[in-house]
Amino acid sequence: MVRALLIHAGPRARRHLQERGLRPQDVRVVAGAAGGPKGLILLHLDQFLFGHWLPQGGHEVDLVGASIGAWRMAAACTTDPVAALERLGHDYIHERYGITPGRLPSPQDVSARFAETLQRHFAAEWPAVLSHPRWRLHIITARGCGLLEAADGLRMKLGFAAAVAMNALHRRGLSASLERVWFSPDGRAPEWMVDEGPMRTVRLSGLNFAPALLASCTIPFWLETVRDIPDAPSGAYWDGGLVDYHVHLPYARQADGLALVPHFQPRLVPGWLDKPLRWRHGATPRLDNAIVLSPNPQWVRSLPGGKIPDRSDFKRHRLQPQERERLWRAALNASRQLADEWAEWVQRPSLPALPLP
Repeated sequence: MVRALLIHAGPRARRHLQERGLRPQDVRVVAGAAGGPKGLILLHLDQFLFGHWLPQGGHEVDLVGASIGAWRMAAACTTDPVAALERLGHDYIHERYGITPGRLPSPQDVSARFAETLQRHFAAEWPAVLSHPRWRLHIITARGCGLLEAADGLRMKLGFAAAVAMNALHRRGLSASLERVWFSPDGRAPEWMVDEGPMRTVRLSGLNFAPALLASCTIPFWLETVRDIPDAPSGAYWDGGLVDYHVHLPYARQADGLALVPHFQPRLVPGWLDKPLRWRHGATPRLDNAIVLSPNPQWVRSLPGGKIPDRSDFKRHRLQPQERERLWRAALNASRQLADEWAEWVQRPSLPALPLP
């Protein structure tokens, strides 16, 4: 049988794994990347991680997420994370919009339906999420600046064109168009994020939890812009993946402990606009203490359709949504192997891991 799970780690993390193995209390950060349907492949891994393994440590952990990663991390903070993650998978796979068959939904259609889904998932759970005794949830969003401050029609298109150009010149140039805004408990980001370029931190509360989570999942042009989130700077908010696509963050600034990133590929691309900029896709010293879990490409090719779910499937199967649902269910079922292999791996006293690419 082809191994499903690949485990890569930075230099500091590899030394730790070789010398001491891995205990739940060694993990101080878990990060969830943006990526839409790709995150489905990680849900069984998440269920084992948050429902069984990580709680054994009894310690505080920062859960950081953008887009579907934020939804996954929020589900992990509920009273029953295994059930919440199962609902996430079921509802994401079976999402339909009740529009003319074969026509893609409007941003308003998608936003309204998605807001209903989040309300159904978290209306009774948000107090538990915000008061979790050990998990600290951090939701990443991107707030529009300059041309993107108003974000209507042509202005929005010109604003994103400017963001692409400024980001290509230098990643810090992105802040002229999109400001990183974190929604965090007590309005505090983790200490290792201090001085991490331009960013704002807002206290995560019952007033702004739902709109912040919706904003973090709001892909421009696919969903309707989220505006004026309570207790946050006024303006237009979008997908956190625009600024932190694969949560390539300065985890190595932690004095001790490791960062764990269950991901759908071994490379952590910094921002969504960096996708075509391949020279920014490699590992950096920021990830020296990070462990990245990802599916083996050879195993992925064995899945129905030969790939993990992605957003293009909505277009590819727009005339037959039941076929998309069938393929996504099959991929989700097959991904149990990722969790089984992780559960087996953490039992070893010394753990080999590949270098981060």
